[in-house]
Amino acid sequence: MVNCEWLKVPSASLDDDARAAAEARQGMLTKPPGALGRLESIAIQLAAMQGKEKPSLERLRIVVFAADHGIAAEGVSAFPQAVTAEMVRNFANGGAAISVLARELNAELAVINLGTVVDPGPLPGVSDQKLGASTANFAKQAAMSEEQLARAMNIGRQSAERAVTKGMDLFIGGEMGIGNTSAATALACMLTDVSVESLTGPGTGLDAEGVSHKVKVLQAALDLHRDKIDSPVTALRYFGGFEIAALTGAFIACAQMGVPVLVDGFIATAAALVATKQCPGTASWLLYSHASAEPGHKHIVEALNAQPLIDMGMRLGEGSGAAFTVPLLRLACALHNDMATFAEAGVSGKE
Repeated sequence: MVNCEWLKVPSASLDDDARAAAEARQGMLTKPPGALGRLESIAIQLAAMQGKEKPSLERLRIVVFAADHGIAAEGVSAFPQAVTAEMVRNFANGGAAISVLARELNAELAVINLGTVVDPGPLPGVSDQKLGASTANFAKQAAMSEEQLARAMNIGRQSAERAVTKGMDLFIGGEMGIGNTSAATALACMLTDVSVESLTGPGTGLDAEGVSHKVKVLQAALDLHRDKIDSPVTALRYFGGFEIAALTGAFIACAQMGVPVLVDGFIATAAALVATKQCPGTASWLLYSHASAEPGHKHIVEALNAQPLIDMGMRLGEGSGAAFTVPLLRLACALHNDMATFAEAGVSGKE
């Protein structure tokens, strides 16, 4: 077991009084009960998370964790590892999708480099917290040492703490790392009963032959390490990535401190799976933004008993799918907070 004593801290409790008040308010708004579908339940859930009848999502913190993966040496990605560092530069220059979305949402965007094979050098807006050039190749050995795993999870925890310090209403964690769909797939296989074949997808764009090769590599790695896995975080150490570990730590810490989390796609949902398996109370603080086009995502979502809010066929990562969903959540809050009640509008209620 990794020495992270803070993982033993229980998750914060949702506010049942705020939930009841929000439910009562929904019943008084000028509409038939349930007419706004999931927009109603979203507003009620956010009210319970934020401890107030009328929730808001004005202050957002988006953190993108970047890292390379040793498993890329097995030819499981269509893109070279240099892309990870190049995308870190793109984040810094404001040209990535998540950069555009953060500006449009007036959200705080932070980028943390946990270790890339190619050093992008010092960049504005990028925090250099390298744990190594990349993880080790988990086809041959554990992806991380216990120290690297503990440090990565603590970096995620510290990102969540900064969200609390700044009074953020919502936390979004994004990721960038060539080879990370392989890491997420192996993790999900280890923590569910789903087969490698069902969970493995094209990632950055593998063809059918490439996907077949990826399946063989992952199955061999799972067979090699399976007997050593005795907990969710041990699975994370053997098969995960620095950025996936940081996301896991951030999700757990957000739940401990009572900060709602909007989970992105395939990679982030795999981190959520680890987080909820390790610290079950985390589940109450997670909202799932979108259904990733990566085929394994639906299986992880089913294992989490979760329901993504939208399906736009996205599979970019970076936190982009979650950021894209924020306006929907904001509209859910606006309808809940600003619609008139039957009494205020002078409208007759249900007989």
